[in-house]
This record gives sequence, C-alpha cells and structure tokens, in this order.
Amino acid sequence: MSLPTPREPEQPVVLLDAAAVATLAPPVPSVDVEGLRGRVHGPVYAAGDDGLAAEVATWNVAVQHTPAVAVGATCAADVAAAVSWAVAHGLGVAVQATGHGPVRNAAGALMITTRRMQGVSIDPRRRVARVEAGVKWKRVMEAAAEFGLAGLCGSSSDVGVVGYSLGGGVGSLGRKHGFAADAVRAVEIVTADGRQRTLSADSEPELFWAVRGGKGNFGIVTALEIELVPVGGLYAGGIFFAGEDMAAVLHAFRRWAPTLPEEVGTSIAILRLPEEEFVPPPLRGQTAVHLRYAYSGTYVGDGERLLAPMRDAGRVLLGFVGPIRTDEMDSIHMDPTDPMPAWEKGQGLTELTEEGVEALLAVAGPQAQIPLAMVEIRLMGGALGRPAKVPNAVAGRDGAFTLMALGPFVPELAEVVPAVGRAVLGALAPWKAAGTPVNFLGDVSGPEEVAAAYPPGVYERLAQVKAAVDPGRVFSFGHAF
Repeated sequence: MSLPTPREPEQPVVLLDAAAVATLAPPVPSVDVEGLRGRVHGPVYAAGDDGLAAEVATWNVAVQHTPAVAVGATCAADVAAAVSWAVAHGLGVAVQATGHGPVRNAAGALMITTRRMQGVSIDPRRRVARVEAGVKWKRVMEAAAEFGLAGLCGSSSDVGVVGYSLGGGVGSLGRKHGFAADAVRAVEIVTADGRQRTLSADSEPELFWAVRGGKGNFGIVTALEIELVPVGGLYAGGIFFAGEDMAAVLHAFRRWAPTLPEEVGTSIAILRLPEEEFVPPPLRGQTAVHLRYAYSGTYVGDGERLLAPMRDAGRVLLGFVGPIRTDEMDSIHMDPTDPMPAWEKGQGLTELTEEGVEALLAVAGPQAQIPLAMVEIRLMGGALGRPAKVPNAVAGRDGAFTLMALGPFVPELAEVVPAVGRAVLGALAPWKAAGTPVNFLGDVSGPEEVAAAYPPGVYERLAQVKAAVDPGRVFSFGHAF
C-alpha cells in the first residue's frame, strides 16, 4: 500500500509560462540543432517539437520545464557532447532523471534527461554498486538484496539514486550508516568544459568533496559508485494514530525518539487525508498521525521492545510493523507513487522540546484548518551527526531532527500553501538548526537561501570550487548557489 494522495488536478501551478521563455534565450537555429542530433545517440528535441513536453515531464508536475533544447542522453558521451554544444551556444544546462525534485522551470536552457542511462552492477565481494544516472533506488535495492546488502535508500525507492545521494540522502538506515552521500566512493561527471572526469578521494579530491553535498552545481553526474551495507533483517513499518490523539502522540514521540539507539530510524507525520474512495476507510477524510519505524539491529525482539512505548500512545486507525525485506522498505513511509503537484520546504531542528511540540500543535494540530497534506518530523543523530569517513560538503549534521511541510500546489492554493507551510516552519524557528540537508530545502527564494543552508566555511569553499570548474555558471538550475 502507498500513502493515499489526492488525484492529480488538471491544472497544476506552472512556475513560468511559455511566453516568458522567449525572453530568456534566443531561439536556436534549426541547422545547429541538427548538428547536435548528429553528435549524440539519444533523441534531441527543440522548442515546438512533438515529444519535447513528454521528454522533460516531471514527477512533481507543479514545475513544467520549457527548455530551448532537450537531449535524451543514453551514455556519458551524449552528456559530454550536449554540454559542449550548450556552452558553444550560450545556453545554461539543466539535468533531470526522475523529475521528483525540480525547483524551477529550466526555461530557455538545454535540458539533459538521463532516464535512459540504466546500468547497474553489484560487486558483492567489495560491497559496492555502480549506478548510472537514470537509475531509481528500486533497482539497486532489489539487486543488492540478493546478496544480503542494501543501499542507503530514502523514504521512496521510486527516486533516482544520483540526485538523492548528492543532495545528502537521509533514509531509514541513516542513523546507523550515515547520509547516502557518505557512501559514495566515486563520481563520474561531465563538467562545463565538456570533460568526462572520475572523482574519488584520490582523484580530484576537492571536486569530489564538493559534489557530495553540493548536488548539481558542478556538472552532470553520469554514474556513481556507492557502498552497500549488510542488513540481516529489518523490523519495520508504520502506525496511523487518530488525529484527536495528536498531542499525546507527538509528546510521546519527542520523549521517546532521543532514547533510541542508532539501529532505529524513525519519523512522525501529521497527515490530512482526502475523503476519496482510494483512501482506505479507516483513514478516509481523516487527520492522522503516522509513525514510521525501522529497526536494523540483530534481534527482532529488540525492535519490538524499543517500539513498545509508542504502540499505546494513541488510538490506532491502521498499521503494521513487523519483519520485512530491504526491498520492501517503501512500506515504512508509504510515499505516493503517482505524479502530483506539490510544494515542499524543510529545515533542521536542534531539538524537539515540549514547547516546540506545543508550537507545532498550535499551527498544525487537529483544530487547524490548513491545506498541508503532510508535516513531518524526522529523527536525525547517530551517524547522520558525525563527519563522513571521507569528508564531504553535506549540510545538516548539526540537526537532531528535520521538519518538513508539504502541500498540493494547485492554482486555487498557489499563494496559500507556501504561506501556511512557511508559517509552520516559522513556528519552530527558535529551534531551527544552522544547516539543512539540500534535499530538504524544497522551495527557495534564490541562491542566497541555498548558500545559507551550509555551515560556516563550507559554502565559501563550495563557491571556490564552483568558480574553478564552472566560472560561467553553466549549471545554475535546481538548488544552485
């Protein structure tokens, strides 16, 4: 079962319409586009071509891309050729694999889509996987599970490995094993000069440091080599509590979560579910509190014992927690699987106090009539709070928790949802951590807000690397600084 979400509305909000695109970049001569087609193996679309919209379609349909040119890359050579061509024509370059995390329309740019790059290989002896740019976590988790191994996947295996990992990557195994970026051993990347480079701790270490946490600011990543971790078993799942017990459940969570060992990953989410037939009857039209739990220790009995204090925290509407396989981890968070228009934004929290929970209840409790589908608090700490073995630029290690707000981004709520979401985050501003993992930033006002997500000194170092490898700011889409 996946978490129910409203059906996709017919007209999501479009952040920049096609009329605005013409002001951003001059049209590219058709003869030049034909030249590009002769240099790559994948399809090439120019503005106005049939197939362009489908090629650049997003999972979060609130953002609809209208690039000047799109290239469906099939290999690293395609990416290199496309980047070189874009630079020669004065175009910025954007990239998309699954379309889960678009920040703004890549209007007037050259967009490279990498979903055709599907290579996955597992080396069980070394416990590593090589994963090409278009691969989703589902394929990695299924392939690794055959050897008793797992990748540091997030709440959904439908998300691409590359973007998730380079933005940090916080999953159910993170408190034991760290950020997904910490597990990256090598990066294959195309930089603004069109060069194909392989980065590691021993090869271009400064760029290797920056890419792991700096996400798409330095080039187009074509493949990663990632460490896999042994997981003997999981005791995991979720419990939905009734909304009227929200205060008791949240206070129980804030007392319980900090006591947990690193083998436990957990979060809790306030959900407002629609009155629709596709929602299971116990949850239909309800405000519910969803506890997510994953224990990856040695003994199942320990997982049961550690969860026990939360089982009776409120009236249970629906839920299951028990032994699962590593390729069944989607059942923990039950994230939606169908495309939808969404606005989201998050921040780190230094702690979750009694006062903080009361502040959250005041703005998002069961009495509040707000249009947010989810407000989530996720436990950090453990390996997520320690430096990586090979240092990287991941932000957010100082946070004890993360806070995330998400709502439907449709025309009738286009102003309301961001305002309410920011108000919810603002209610916990006294406990806001200095850093925020890039993947939790969501909607941003501009480069300054992205820069502020990093700890002191880290952004300055990132900016120096950016100036060295992308002085023309060819890669300025997504969470760019």
